[in-house]
Amino acid sequence: MTTINSGKIDSATASSLADLATKTLIANDLGGYTVPTHGLYPFQWNWDSAITALGWMKSDESRAWQEIDVLFSGQWDDGMVPHILFHKDSNTYFPGPDAWGSDKKIKSTSISQPPVVATVMKEMLASAKDKALAEQKVKALFSQVVDYHLWWYNDRDPEKTGLVVTYHPWESGMDNSPSWDDALHAVPCVDWEYTRRDTSHVDSSQRPHKSEYDRFLYLVDFFKRNNFDSKVIYETCPYKMNDLGIIAILHRATKDLLKMGEQLGLNDARTDYLAQRLQITEQAINTLWCEQSQYFYCRDVLTNSLAKVKTSAALLTVYAGLTSDEQTKIINTATEDFIESSQFSVASTHPEPQRYWRGPIWLHINWMIAIGLKEAGFATTADKIQDDTRNLVVKSGYYEYFNPETGAGCGGKDFSWTAAIALHWLLD
Repeated sequence: MTTINSGKIDSATASSLADLATKTLIANDLGGYTVPTHGLYPFQWNWDSAITALGWMKSDESRAWQEIDVLFSGQWDDGMVPHILFHKDSNTYFPGPDAWGSDKKIKSTSISQPPVVATVMKEMLASAKDKALAEQKVKALFSQVVDYHLWWYNDRDPEKTGLVVTYHPWESGMDNSPSWDDALHAVPCVDWEYTRRDTSHVDSSQRPHKSEYDRFLYLVDFFKRNNFDSKVIYETCPYKMNDLGIIAILHRATKDLLKMGEQLGLNDARTDYLAQRLQITEQAINTLWCEQSQYFYCRDVLTNSLAKVKTSAALLTVYAGLTSDEQTKIINTATEDFIESSQFSVASTHPEPQRYWRGPIWLHINWMIAIGLKEAGFATTADKIQDDTRNLVVKSGYYEYFNPETGAGCGGKDFSWTAAIALHWLLD
């Protein structure tokens, strides 16, 4: 396939790509939940599953809601929705349920992932053809989603600073972003041998280094050794970050949750509390703003230092509605700089164009950045991102992520959330 520079495609091409995207979801369907791709990721991932539900809405609305139902079937009693649910055994992924050691009704990891699900549900409710089904599902799930957001605010920001913390780079979803390098370097390495599975599916040049994995696994052990005690972990975890991606996605999703609640008459004292937490975040966000470089950064909480690496996570602050008018203009200019710096946009950052979150493009992040900029009045920038993103799937198909210099697909093939974003945003 060839790139079409304008980003516009004819109806026949759009129809063909939509058909392929739908077939990709069907092929990855394991009966109620969708794996990101077979082999490399054989389980149900939290934010992957939420994004994938958007794609199912185009062909099977009941199946789309089932995706969310199954995700919340693994919710912990404290409200946390794990980043992976191990519904079935598989030997193609490490670390699996034994390494994590949780004793819940559905085997899972003990960390979460960016809580985009409420935003997705609001989009599903708005776009549903079967409005009765959509309202029924939102009403049935609403209390569980509120519990999930309360868990984020109370478990990960018990001191009410306004900025939740993350305990593991995998929790951010942006696993090996250079924003975590200094904080992760302070984490010890595991002292036992292990065999990775990811590099048997994908070229190691596209995956995190072993030195990162050693520390990833130390943290997995740390949670297990401390019996998943949230108070002990909050006080003693050797890795604590204020992650812009999580903060922005949570903030937007909480606002979307409250809007759904208002629309359907579901809000109560618990949602009033969530509204209060929104205000605290809005007051705190500028502690992550660097006046000198005119940019938002993640922060290492343990050293109280900003991780001064310019990544696309900062662009999500507009999507969250956390920027002043002046900051919004600055972020739009920064986005334009990202667009101009590579053949395709938006690169996650600039060091390495093929190594996971150290450079490549991710379609669901582009979607969120574009939503924010369009809502803020920067439609030209948003449309350029959408055109560039469309060009990627025309050129390379449905890969996990993409090289910003060449547009080549990287990571896993036949990838669910890439197909879902194409159906929801690019081919409609």
